[in-house]
Amino acid sequence: MHADFRICLYRLLAILVSITSAQAFYTPGWSIRSYVDDEAIPLYVNKVYSDNTQLQYAYYDLPFVCPPSGRKHAGYASGRSVSLNLGEVLRGDRIMTSDYDLVMGQDQECQYLCSPVVNRRGIKRAQKLVEDGYVVDWIVDNLPGATSFVTADKSRRYYAAGFKLGYKDFSPVTGKPRYFINNHLTLVIRWRRAPGRAGDNGGNVIVGFEVYTRSLEAGHRDSTGCPQDLHAESNGMELYIAANVTNLASKYPSSSYLPPEDDVDDGATVTIPYTYSVYFREDENIEWRNRWDLYFNNQEESSSIHWLAILNSLVILGLLTGVVVMIINRTVSGDGKVYTKDGSIEDGIMKSKRKKLRNGAKSPRLAEKSPAGLLDQGPEGSNEIEISSDEESIEETTGWKLLHGDVFRSPQNAIFLAPLVGSGMQLIFMTTGLLILSCSGLLNPSWRGGFVSVGMGLFIFAGIFSGYYSSRVYKTFGGLNWRNNTLMTALLFPGLLFSSTFVLNLIVWYQASSTALPFSTLISLLALWLLIQLPLVYVGSWYGHHNSQPYEHPTKTSSIPRQIPPQPWYTKFIYSILLAGLVPFAVIFIELLFVFQSLWQDKSGYYYVFGFLSVVSLVCLVTVIEITIVFTYIQLCAENYN
Repeated sequence: MHADFRICLYRLLAILVSITSAQAFYTPGWSIRSYVDDEAIPLYVNKVYSDNTQLQYAYYDLPFVCPPSGRKHAGYASGRSVSLNLGEVLRGDRIMTSDYDLVMGQDQECQYLCSPVVNRRGIKRAQKLVEDGYVVDWIVDNLPGATSFVTADKSRRYYAAGFKLGYKDFSPVTGKPRYFINNHLTLVIRWRRAPGRAGDNGGNVIVGFEVYTRSLEAGHRDSTGCPQDLHAESNGMELYIAANVTNLASKYPSSSYLPPEDDVDDGATVTIPYTYSVYFREDENIEWRNRWDLYFNNQEESSSIHWLAILNSLVILGLLTGVVVMIINRTVSGDGKVYTKDGSIEDGIMKSKRKKLRNGAKSPRLAEKSPAGLLDQGPEGSNEIEISSDEESIEETTGWKLLHGDVFRSPQNAIFLAPLVGSGMQLIFMTTGLLILSCSGLLNPSWRGGFVSVGMGLFIFAGIFSGYYSSRVYKTFGGLNWRNNTLMTALLFPGLLFSSTFVLNLIVWYQASSTALPFSTLISLLALWLLIQLPLVYVGSWYGHHNSQPYEHPTKTSSIPRQIPPQPWYTKFIYSILLAGLVPFAVIFIELLFVFQSLWQDKSGYYYVFGFLSVVSLVCLVTVIEITIVFTYIQLCAENYN
């Protein structure tokens, strides 16, 4: 039955992987989209984000940019929201159609967009975003608009996703900071002939989307709204509204000092004209399948660091493996043979003592009552000396050898341990699935939000594993009410995760960030949790309780618990966690640095070395197993069976 259950699970996993693969191959980025000459190309606006903060904002929610006009471009009205997958919503994407006109093969030296009128509060909002280094995320043919860079030796070009919203400098006269908005954008679309039949029919594919920014003052423009000389030197469009001195003087009549700014919106405004240029450039050096390689900056330089991370992990694993082998070979395998399943000593010292007593030797107590001296006892005295030495060996039996009747005693908080074990197996299944799919190339940056969406699906599907292992551990502990354990497994860890998400969502919602999840998305997550994962946990828990045997213990647990002696400081709960967690952290911290950097610090880059991450994760898993063995042995040597 146990083997049949595993076969069924493997089949379900294979079906899930095949479905995921099918979806991946039909997502944008896998299927080639070609454009013929004079065909309109849609440009989508998404959001603004910064490496200095986790708050993101939808592009069209900014008060100082051109709002959508509603006119049709490339077959879609501007301002129309694009349907998003769950991963895109969770990562804060808000993709919408725009008013930018892109036509395949047609260059536009200057095109006027709009001139929004921005009040004082809008200017301060723009200054704050420029101060925090926000960048803009636009999309053309599933490629993010990128800022192009060249390496120091000018040997290759690479991209950083997004382009600067504006820039900051300091006044040469007053030394105060000044903020400028990038109100003219040069869009460079790199293309090449499409492969196969589409290319024979005149189709072209886009292999690059570059954005070059510039700040141009509002004056010196022609009737179309474009600058009179686009290539001439020009002052930037400064985000500044002079303070209302009259209003400030009336507000502070008795003060000789007037503050430079006032938070009150007095109706003063500034007009920001927006223009753009479009250029199409053929590039035969970039294959369509390799067009994302330019976004993986510093690939050659970082490879050596990843190899260093693997070497560091293997060195720590080798040292720890040596310690575990020494414990098993010299201690456990030698002394563990003494104890049988009923808790007695089968071929050790006690058996030797019984054998000598049956041969006619006196007991130690009878020897103490004998009036004769030690020299007058003859050969019987030598037997008593042997018995005494055997008893001394018994008295020297300390540490973990005394706990064979207590080590498998059910823990006090088994109701929490069993669900945590099940949730751990759920996370392992999800992580393994994500690494396999990422290494095989099914999950990649071209499938925007795919990593989070598939991870969520794997986590929910893995509820059946969570219920099975939790129920089996609970049954091993002697638990009878398996339904309560099922509810605890389905609600404990996912409930903590959902509650944390809800609290954080309230914070970012208060900041009007696009990272805040819509109410409908929260309801969808709640439905996935309670209507799909909970039944899967119930199915796995039912099978684990009724159709599988509990884990067998090699020794019998005694009825009376042994008293635990005072513990050394390094075996205390907090110190054990810190010391035991330090070793796995030392194994994986270098690779984690790259992961967290791409998530929080360098959002313009993409994490792509999932092969290195898989190897380091495997080494980390083995390290966790071995460090658990070592610290369990240390606890048992201190006679702490809890």
